Amino acid sequence: MEDKKPPKLIPASRWNEYHPWPPIGGLRHLIFFAPLNGFEKVVKRAGRRVLIDEAAFFEWVDRQKVGKK
Repeated sequence: MEDKKPPKLIPASRWNEYHPWPPIGGLRHLIFFAPLNGFEKVVKRAGRRVLIDEAAFFEWVDRQKVGKK
């Protein structure tokens, strides 16, 4: 049986205490438009708290196409 660690969930308001990018305004933009940009897999909600799944965030960043034409 694997020991699976729970995901590291960071409150959106404290994201910049752990990572310099994106700034809080950019993160809120991503959260607001989550249904349109695929960010809903990153956002977890617990009541009124908005949490960011750290591993899912970096997977989401990797999936984004740079230099789309």
